[in-house]
Amino acid sequence: MQYYILFGPPGSGKGTQATRLAEKFGLTHISTGDLFRNEIGNNTPLGQKAQEYMSKGELVPDEITIGMLKNKIEHTSDTNGFILDGFPRTIPQAEALQALLGESSDEVTALISLKVPDDEIVKRIKIRAETSGRPDDADESIIQNRIDVYNEETAPVFSFYRERDKAFEVDGTGTIDEIFERLADLMSSVGVEQQ
Repeated sequence: MQYYILFGPPGSGKGTQATRLAEKFGLTHISTGDLFRNEIGNNTPLGQKAQEYMSKGELVPDEITIGMLKNKIEHTSDTNGFILDGFPRTIPQAEALQALLGESSDEVTALISLKVPDDEIVKRIKIRAETSGRPDDADESIIQNRIDVYNEETAPVFSFYRERDKAFEVDGTGTIDEIFERLADLMSSVGVEQQ
């Protein structure tokens, strides 16, 4: 089974590109946001636990997120693999993912990072604010804080996979189609065949 991680700072276009790549290559797109909404919406035991933390404004512990991911993988058939968007965000999550995949003798095929300059990220998120209805997308100090958290906590995940020769960078600037072509070319070169 193939497992790809689409990686990059907030506003880098991971969700948009992951959806298109999943369609092109016959992969199942898993975003952590969708996992949470699905488990909470279906009132599963994991969803109930996650809701307890979220209602207090706390981060959901990794073991709950990994449990949701495991459920999704186990209940998905007829796929060439998975493209993860928004996970792992920390080194402990990367280690937990490695342990989960190791249970079935699988491993991450590649982590692909979208490289986008900070000023471009700020610009994109502000544009998104006009359509998303999220007031936090319009506040530059909140956007900068998200970028700082990404650089401190999430960016090291790239090194974790680079040490295993599984990390790749793609220029995340340009049109959506241009970025998509770069990503598709890279994924074709590291193993996945298009549908």
